[in-house]
Amino acid sequence: MSSSASTAVAHSWLDDAHALIAGSLFVALGLTMFAHAGLLTGGVAGVAFLLDYAGGPGIAWGFFVLNLPFFLLAWRRLGAEFTVKSFIAVGLVSACTALAPRVVRFEVLDPWVASVLGGFLIGFGLLALLRHRASVGGVNILAQWLQQTRGLRAGKVQMAVDVAVVLAALFIVEPQRLLQSVVGALAIGAILTLNHRPGRYLGV
Repeated sequence: MSSSASTAVAHSWLDDAHALIAGSLFVALGLTMFAHAGLLTGGVAGVAFLLDYAGGPGIAWGFFVLNLPFFLLAWRRLGAEFTVKSFIAVGLVSACTALAPRVVRFEVLDPWVASVLGGFLIGFGLLALLRHRASVGGVNILAQWLQQTRGLRAGKVQMAVDVAVVLAALFIVEPQRLLQSVVGALAIGAILTLNHRPGRYLGV
């Protein structure tokens, strides 16, 4: 491999801003599709979904508030830049998810399509954020820290936790919705596992 191909190219502030906006929009649209189809997802977002289905404050507020404690880990272990970018991403995802019902409507959305397409959207959104040193908080922060410090693949960590959270809802949702939610979690994890691994991406 030539030296030019193995040299990391620093992201500009414009690169980072574009990734934060695009990645957050992808994640928010994927979550909106999940919510419309009555599906669940993993991590902190999954807990926010469960609270919302139980009559809680709503997915957007639950997602934002539940993420706050994880920023302490990010600040201590992953640095100020990662923490600030992640806080912005979480804020954008929460705001876009709250506004989505006013600007996005699905007349026909099959739950199986929502699980795969929504999962891919969330996965690509997370990938864009991670490659620009940001995340949507929660398990995503933990997975990124484990990859950087322990060499564990972030995608595998994310997939394992997401599937576990979805399965924990076994007595809350009907079996078919649960299976569709697991497919969605696997779709998210597949994007990250295949594309976010140490040494594959050299942008910084």
